[in-house]
Amino acid sequence: MSGFAYVVEDGKVESPPLKQALGRRAGLVWIHLTTNDERAKAWLGGEAGLSPYVIEALTAAETRPRCDAVGEGVVINLRGLSSEELETSDLLASIRIYALGGCVFSVTRKALNALHPVRELVEAGKVLDPGDLIAALAQAITEELDPVVADLGDSLDDCEEQIASRHAFELRRMVNRARSQAIGLRRFLTPQRTALEKLAAMPNDWLGDDDRLHLSAAADRAARMAEELESIRERAALVHETLTDLRAEQIDQRSLIIAVVAMVFLPLTFITGLLGMNVAGIPFAHEPWAFWGVFWICAAMAVAIAAYFVRRHWFER
Repeated sequence: MSGFAYVVEDGKVESPPLKQALGRRAGLVWIHLTTNDERAKAWLGGEAGLSPYVIEALTAAETRPRCDAVGEGVVINLRGLSSEELETSDLLASIRIYALGGCVFSVTRKALNALHPVRELVEAGKVLDPGDLIAALAQAITEELDPVVADLGDSLDDCEEQIASRHAFELRRMVNRARSQAIGLRRFLTPQRTALEKLAAMPNDWLGDDDRLHLSAAADRAARMAEELESIRERAALVHETLTDLRAEQIDQRSLIIAVVAMVFLPLTFITGLLGMNVAGIPFAHEPWAFWGVFWICAAMAVAIAAYFVRRHWFER
């Protein structure tokens, strides 16, 4: 188990050990744990003295963004990008937060990229209370996710442009990847928007008006990204259907060409097979012009059959 702590009071920022930060009275006491083992539960329940419900919320293996009032405090889970490799079905790392008065406990199981800029803000003295801290985390997470969602939309735009140039087969994997990422991100951004809106509306006295405005702005940004991801998912489905139709059309066209070629050579094969039998009585078998006669007859038949198919527009797409 590892972590850090900050104590902010009257613009002064300290970073004491975890044990020394417990019980301090200040504008903000932030205790963060990075763990995925049972020692975190023991520490939170023993030295920190948190309730079993809060401990379970902070250390659960699977979490979705949410916001729940617990007595005078609030439990809020948020999701953001991580520098660690995550499962394909779980593209965002979680941070679980319990805020009570001037104290904030947070736990992550995977590295959360948004923690670094927020720690810089705390160390610079720009975060003074729990409301500032949670608002800063929400803003950092949404600001990092925004270009990722925009890149997904741009990649889908490229796919749609390449469809027009008929580079269809190379796009299937790209479209499937964009669609999978959009579904995975939207899975968390929609409830995250709800959690931020719920937190902004809670009557906690440690949430200032500016904190509520920042949380509402982060919720609006999450809503916009969720709507964009839904649009990307629908567009990806349409592009995938178009690629499937193009592939079926190409297969049909190639099958048609093969069928036409077979139809052209079928009567020729019959004639050559008939004349190639090792039996007596084949007409003109000993004539010097017999080979070229058969050749030109076959060529004329091939041309006639091909002309018939062209006239019937079998070669048109």
